Amino acid sequence: MHITKDLVAASATPLVLGILAEGESYGYAILKQVNELSGGQLEWTDGLLYPLLHRLERLGHVESAWEVPPGGRRRKYYRITDQGRAELAEQRRQWAAVVDALRGVWNTTQSIKPITAPAWEAGR
Repeated sequence: MHITKDLVAASATPLVLGILAEGESYGYAILKQVNELSGGQLEWTDGLLYPLLHRLERLGHVESAWEVPPGGRRRKYYRITDQGRAELAEQRRQWAAVVDALRGVWNTTQSIKPITAPAWEAGR
């Protein structure tokens, strides 16, 4: 299944903030976690993630620091800030409203019987 660019972009901020709410992480690990969480449906690239992380940093939602893990190489680690946690809570509220609306539409449309011709055409 192909997920549209618009939906990927809309879901990117809450996904990254949600991942970082679980603990600090670095770019490649975030990319890998998004792929795993989506069952391979979301395959982000560096070109999507890093501009998003930089924007979130400018907004004060995340902060970063270069670190060298034991036996590892230097990586830029990102962590969510208190402001980022507040933004994540707001994103969750907004997405819950969208999901509820979609469920309502989908549940309604499933119970509607298909009409072979619109009523206004029936008299022709």
